[in-house]
Amino acid sequence: MAAPAEIRLANEIAAQFRNLPLEHGAAAIATHILNFWDPRMRARLINQVTQAGDNCDALIAAAANLVEHGRPLKPWGG
Repeated sequence: MAAPAEIRLANEIAAQFRNLPLEHGAAAIATHILNFWDPRMRARLINQVTQAGDNCDALIAAAANLVEHGRPLKPWGG
């Protein structure tokens, strides 16, 4: 079964930030999602990450947590 669109998109964004420490990569992903994704897409991502539990990528899970609580840190270097 293919990954849901929001998870697939989040993974594409995450590929750009995997070289950063988890906290900074998650902040960069969350910042992108908060700036560019429709609120409905954000809600679906949070729901999908919650349903996936421990099977979810740690970087995506951390970013979704920041999106859900609306408090990403400044991205790495910024």
